[in-house]
Amino acid sequence: MTSVPVLAVAGHLGAGKTTLLNHLLRNSRGVRIGALVNDFGAVNIDAMLVAGQVDAMASLSNGCICCAVDAEEAGEMLAKLAAVKPRLDLIVVEASGVAEPAALARTIVTAGDPRFHYAGLVLVVDGLQPELGHGLRVADLVVLNKASSCADLDGLLARIRADSPRVPVLPTDFANIDPELLIDPPPPRAPQAQLSFDELLREEHDHDHDHPEYQSIEFSTDAEVNPRRFMEFLQDRPEGLYRAKGFVDFGAQRFLVQLVGSSLRFEKRGAGGTELVLIGTGMDRSAVLAGLQQCIGVPADENAMLGVLKYVV
Repeated sequence: MTSVPVLAVAGHLGAGKTTLLNHLLRNSRGVRIGALVNDFGAVNIDAMLVAGQVDAMASLSNGCICCAVDAEEAGEMLAKLAAVKPRLDLIVVEASGVAEPAALARTIVTAGDPRFHYAGLVLVVDGLQPELGHGLRVADLVVLNKASSCADLDGLLARIRADSPRVPVLPTDFANIDPELLIDPPPPRAPQAQLSFDELLREEHDHDHDHPEYQSIEFSTDAEVNPRRFMEFLQDRPEGLYRAKGFVDFGAQRFLVQLVGSSLRFEKRGAGGTELVLIGTGMDRSAVLAGLQQCIGVPADENAMLGVLKYVV
């Protein structure tokens, strides 16, 4: 069974959470998105249905995923979205403005349903009225919205770095981020004689696609990777690293690895070398590659795989 990633989006009222969701829906590049939102009126449902990108939506009766009596209702709604056919590529949970980000993340993580899994928390910060709160310490990515209107952008970045030195920060306006920072697009389809609705919308709005840049670093080796050192690399990850994906060969076993913020998953795969792509913002390329080089050429002890096995699906 393939598990659908669930991305949480949090932030104070007016920061731009719904703007971010609408942007992802309009520029999904073929990614099938399900949404669990609190305010349907603020979401561009017409665009979602016309584009065919959102095939299912759900709403919590009390308006906040974190305020349910228990996690049962939230889990049921996420399970309903995860069961949609054809399968969704991503579920986005937009928290209400008063939702506690840590509680939101905990609700998704503890649902315990193999059909979906937690895929990190994006914290949207209002550059005009920056309130960081407790959410910064559990955020996997900070979208610093309205950045061009921020009176002291450097000062705000320094405040974020002081509280969370390693979190990737993406300054932007109108929550305009590249969806490929969050999830890979599906493989290209066969050429069509006529553009679909979502492709027509994409063509119409191409002038809005000047996304802030993110980095992508590739690493490959045929040498055996030391599992203990690799886990230390991921746990003490380089500043700005948000995602890591690909294959890692520990010698006795090769795994597919998927890291999104604090969410880490391994799946057993056949033989082959190590091929990784690391994605983030503001990363020191040489430091990232040096850290990975330190994971090879070192013999593993008999218990080295225990840290990896905790995260095997």
